Amino acid sequence: MAGIYRILIAFLMALTPLTLGSVAVSAATNAAAPVVTAATTPTPAAAPATPATTSADDAATPAADAAAAPAFEYARPVPGIGQPVVGGMDFQPQVTENGRFAHFLNNAILLPLSVVICLLVLGLTLWVSVRYRAAANPNPSKTSHNTLIEVIWTGIPILILVGVAVPSIDLLARQYAPPPANALTVKVTGYQWYWGYAYPDNGIDEYVSNMLDEQTAAARGEPYHLGADNRMVVPVGRTVKVIVTAADVIHSFSVPALWVKMDAVPGRLNEVTFRADRVGVYYGQCSELCGVNHGYMPIAVEVVTPERFAQWVASKGGHMTAPAAPAASPATAAATATPTATPAAAPAAVPTPSPSAGATPAAAAPAQ
Repeated sequence: MAGIYRILIAFLMALTPLTLGSVAVSAATNAAAPVVTAATTPTPAAAPATPATTSADDAATPAADAAAAPAFEYARPVPGIGQPVVGGMDFQPQVTENGRFAHFLNNAILLPLSVVICLLVLGLTLWVSVRYRAAANPNPSKTSHNTLIEVIWTGIPILILVGVAVPSIDLLARQYAPPPANALTVKVTGYQWYWGYAYPDNGIDEYVSNMLDEQTAAARGEPYHLGADNRMVVPVGRTVKVIVTAADVIHSFSVPALWVKMDAVPGRLNEVTFRADRVGVYYGQCSELCGVNHGYMPIAVEVVTPERFAQWVASKGGHMTAPAAPAASPATAAATATPTATPAAAPAAVPTPSPSAGATPAAAAPAQ
């Protein structure tokens, strides 16, 4: 028994140095590990805060833009301007140059000429009825083929038609003259039974315009059956190019005060232009029988100042377009093209080899 005890004590004494060495190595490794990790791994506090700040700015930008967009309020119409009046017999007051010319052509040329012709025909009819009645002429005359009378009643109508054709063709040429380069483009689409307006140059997608109910129209001071919830807004003094089409059946875009009337045909793009020179609200209606609610798709056009137009464009989330640059004359174009071609004629620079790259084979070869 004493021998076994001595052997166990000797075995434990032999294991003691190995155990102490292992513990020392483990303690040294654990003590060195935090130092290495701290030196090689970046701490979270050292990370830049720029991405978080940029995300916050990006998130706040749409809200700031929406808050900065100015509100736009439609103007109240003026009674008797841009709308029909009770007992009216003349054109609506025209606010375009073409409309005033057409008003002059109608009231100063066509209407007086029509009155004179009607009175002349009526007078001749009454004179013939009395002068050549059966009681006054028991034996009727057999005279015919009066050359002078036939020349007169053939030549005078020809002169009248030619005289009317000259200003009429002039008006047609004015109405369909090509718009200038800085014209505002508005696409108008007729639907059953409302209108859609889009401003492609200003980045404004199509919005719809429906007729106001009677209570809303009265509250806004607009005529019933003519007031619309969303108007077509254009700037004063600027040519507007209206592209007219339809989505279902044939409609007609007509605004009398602007001297505008153009059919809206599905699958076709028709064009009409106008330039209003007076601020105000002008009403129209669909002028083509387009279905059961044909009488309930009014047109409301508001002509505003350029400043208010920019405000309206901003309220719709659009942008203003820059004015078109004037076309360059041939002399200016030639002068501009000459300096452009000069650098192309300059000789190309020969690349110099880098000293670190060593000499090229050609440079290393001895001179002959």
